This record gives sequence, C-alpha cells and structure tokens, in this order.
Amino acid sequence: MYRNTYAEVNLTNIKHNIKKIINTYSDYDYYFGVVKAWCYGHGDINVVKAVIKAGCNYLAVATLDEALEIRGEIEDIPILCLEIVPLDYIKICADNKITITISDVDYLKKVLLMECGLKVHIKLNTGMNRLGINSRDEFNLIYQMIKDSNLVLEGIYTHIYDALDELTTNQQYKKFEELIADIDLTNIPIVHIGASDVTMRYPKLSYCNGCRLGICMYGLMSEKSSDFLPTFSLYSEVIQINEVEDDIVGYNGAYRVNGKKLIAVVSIGYADGISKKNTGRYVYINDRQYKIVGNICMDMLFVLIDEKVKVGDKVVVIKDIEHIRYIADYLDTITYEVICSIGRRVPRVYIE
Repeated sequence: MYRNTYAEVNLTNIKHNIKKIINTYSDYDYYFGVVKAWCYGHGDINVVKAVIKAGCNYLAVATLDEALEIRGEIEDIPILCLEIVPLDYIKICADNKITITISDVDYLKKVLLMECGLKVHIKLNTGMNRLGINSRDEFNLIYQMIKDSNLVLEGIYTHIYDALDELTTNQQYKKFEELIADIDLTNIPIVHIGASDVTMRYPKLSYCNGCRLGICMYGLMSEKSSDFLPTFSLYSEVIQINEVEDDIVGYNGAYRVNGKKLIAVVSIGYADGISKKNTGRYVYINDRQYKIVGNICMDMLFVLIDEKVKVGDKVVVIKDIEHIRYIADYLDTITYEVICSIGRRVPRVYIE
C-alpha cells in the first residue's frame, strides 16, 4: 500500500453480525453466506473465511469467476452460482464442485447434453421477473427431466423483491407454493426463499430449511438496528492545502470561492469509487464534518476546510453504518451500492 487511501474491514464485527442472525433465527439447517461482488465490496478470501467461521455452511456468489476465486482457497465449502453460468463453462463447474442455477427448460436441455453430474438448484420466478421458472407446467417438466438425469437436484429457491411490503411478499410465497404444488417438497434437500430482510421480518416457512445472509452480515439492513456492528470504513488523507481567494477550484470551474477559503486536496477520486455525485456531502477530519466541493477528479477530490486541518490529516470518507446510510440517501441510492462501488484499487485492511 503506497498511498494512504484504504478501506478498513472489521472481521470481528462481521462474525458478530452473522452469529447474531444465526442465534436469533436458529431453526434453519442451511445459512448461505452471500459473498458475491467481492463480499459486497468488503474484499477477499479473508472475509469469506470469516463468514464461514461465523457459522455459514453454504456460500452463494453471482458468477463462476467469484466461485473459482473462493474454490482456489477453500475446497470443501459448497458454493451456489446465483446467476446463469454460460454453457461453455459447465464442465468447469463440475470439476470444481460448483452448484449451478437452473431457471428455464431450454438451458436445462443443453446442460443435460453434457452429462456432467452437477448439483443444481431450481430458481422460481415468483414476481420479480428477473430469473426463474414462471409456470407450474414448466416447473414440473424441469423437475422430471432432472430426476431422469444424472444431475442432482439439491435445492429450490426464489427471491423476494420487496421484503418491506408484507402484501407482495405473501403473494410471492403463495406463487412459490403454487409452482411446486405437484411435488413433495420434503424430498428436496434445501429450500431457501428468505434473504436478509425476509429472514428477519417474517416467520420461518415450514417448508424452508435455508436462508441467505447478505447485507445483514455487514449491518446494513433496510431497517436500522442497534444490534449490528459496523464492518466497513474508508480512509484517505489530506495531501495539500490551498488558500484560494475569489477564484475557482477544480475541473470546469464548478466551485467558485468568494472571499478567502482553505481547500484541502484529498487522495481519492471517482476511479476509487467516489463518484462525482458525492460533491456536496460531508467527510470527517479530526472528528469534524467537512464538505466535499468542486468536481471530483479521477484520483483526488476537494474539501472545504478550516485552519484546524493540516496536511497529512486522516480523512474519513466513509465512517460507519449511519454515515453509509447518509451517503446512500444523499446519492439517492442504497447502502449496497455505496460499499460495492469502492474499487479494488483501494486496498482492504483487515482487523480482528
């Protein structure tokens, strides 16, 4: 690390949050640690190992690349790809014991031609209209085709699109039950519907024995809770201070100083994941709030400061859970995007 810009990831707090969920909702057999998108921006295999150590006994990722990165370090943990794996790479899944998602009959027909003996989970579309099987007839066909093949049907799942809406969530439960009505669900080893907010807001369904833990591992659920600890902070430093009088600052002269003001140059920019939309929101320096001004550059940004700030002072660009929520509101987005946007150019420093 040759630039004093880095993200601090608290592995102890990640484990605390996971154990809190598992201890509170202890009647599941399978706890999927969703570690896609580089563990929601938190980083590498160190986070994955913490997730497993805290009690998750299955991992879920988006892509095969993510699965293989984990498999290169950990041989025995089961891994489910939530996205559709391109057919060219199905054999790689078989060779590396990666479970794949089946979400339509045409894809399944092509997978069956490979005779690969994979474990599969069937994805049902219950209302989100992203991935998944839409009709009872199609589900029954896929179910029978898998039973008659050398594939191993390990799981069935769906995804709730708005856990804060009880009406639509219950409608999705009903749709799920309608789609699988012709089979004995107890013959399926793993049934999982709930992600973080669903698991915490709704009673466990009698036929579900798995749940997916994603954003809750990092303390960033839709609703605030004092039971969860912060896991991610982002730091940089003041590398220069300019005294500017009746002049402009940065590209396009987007910020004009009236009178005399102090402007700190901070070593982080949009190439690190701090988009130009962050202009106007605050950071912390010496436990005081200061505002980002001017156009954010690729590698640097400007902060309006006072005489208390010195060159070399640490800048807290992202502080804690409440700061992440504030940033998400300011950017008109969600907490997930705030942390997932911080790129790999920013080193992750792990603390326990």
